[in-house]
Amino acid sequence: MEVDRSAGLRAGVERALRDAIRSGTLPSGTRLPSSRALAADLGIARNTVAEVYTQLVHEGYLSGDRGGGTRIAVKAVAESRPEPAGEPPVVHDLRPGRPDVSLFPVSAWAAAGRRVLNTTPAEALGYGDPRGPERARGVIAAYLARVRGVQAGPERIVLCSGYRQAVALLTRVLAERGARSVAVERPGIPAVAEQVRRAGLATVPVPVDSDGAVIDGLAADAVVLTPAHQFPIGVPLAARRRAEVLAWARRTGGVILEDDYDGEFRYDRQPIGSLQGLAPDVVAYAGSASKTLAPGLRLAWLVVPEHLLADVVREKELTDRHADNLTQLTLATMIESGGYDRHVRAARLRYRRRRDDLTRAIGRPAGIAAGLHAVIWLPGDDEQTTLRRLAANGVATHGMSRYSDGLEMPPAVVIGYGAPAQHAWPLALKALTEVI
Repeated sequence: MEVDRSAGLRAGVERALRDAIRSGTLPSGTRLPSSRALAADLGIARNTVAEVYTQLVHEGYLSGDRGGGTRIAVKAVAESRPEPAGEPPVVHDLRPGRPDVSLFPVSAWAAAGRRVLNTTPAEALGYGDPRGPERARGVIAAYLARVRGVQAGPERIVLCSGYRQAVALLTRVLAERGARSVAVERPGIPAVAEQVRRAGLATVPVPVDSDGAVIDGLAADAVVLTPAHQFPIGVPLAARRRAEVLAWARRTGGVILEDDYDGEFRYDRQPIGSLQGLAPDVVAYAGSASKTLAPGLRLAWLVVPEHLLADVVREKELTDRHADNLTQLTLATMIESGGYDRHVRAARLRYRRRRDDLTRAIGRPAGIAAGLHAVIWLPGDDEQTTLRRLAANGVATHGMSRYSDGLEMPPAVVIGYGAPAQHAWPLALKALTEVI
């Protein structure tokens, strides 16, 4: 549930609930979460939610029974639901690559932010190092070494406004140095291929099988990989393939860009260490806080091989001088306090439970050992027909063909189980399983 807080918390929650009831997003008779549970999801006081429920009961939108919880009143939906027209409304967002932003650790972030404001000298708010504040880079370097096995000091970290900026910086530098092509996984992330082409480089498709990207015969100046959890198939890059791609880079002078987009969320065993930790001289490592915290923070980091560093820093300075110092320092302070690790552990547990719910409901989807998405193959079924049926049931998700770049693949849907808030997850899962 999206809440506009500009007019105040209570007014925003009331408006969001009214709109959801009027549109039919919350069907007749739906039991709402307890005031405690919804308050926790939204990061607000329980009393605020209780007051909202009481107000909407008085208005006739909700009904409350002792011991029976609070439900959507049948009369309110019957009178308010609009006639369906055109595109079905999105009720349940199960698109991949999206975290549950209601999990954002408001209190821990605010505490870290206050500490930064109270202790940061005024000069830190001026124009600074294009890579970001040295203190923030040092903390992130230590964190990446501890959690992902990345080898780099703060001098080789460039803080970016999101992963796409990191890709843009590196590909533009490669193009300036005479590179002509970059290999990208297929299926893979369409925006990465587009970013490569915008830098004036050709894209070379790399097929993916059960062992990850197929390295044999790789012919390009660089390659972008998702080795810990291939997107969207969900497999890790096998040890043999890791050795092959590192050998390729050293033999040809090629560069590897490691996209570690969800490395913190591994469920069935210890996280797979970074590829960069094996060969920091040929691997550029990119990660972000978009999945662990929220995409809206625009916090990402690029760990650059020594021989590319000066050019990447120059490109960063020309692009946007530097990103938001206060946000970067707030993240560093939250990491130092242990708040970031506590939040990641709590989020990992929440997402694992959702992954387990999905497995119990559907069987065993592919790619579920890590991350926030799963692949459901559709043997003998038509992908577009399934997507239309899901959309008619209010479910927004993606088909495998979206990521295949023209490659013919078996039909499948790629389900993201991260985005719904906790109170909305059971209904989203029910809507999905009614179709699949």
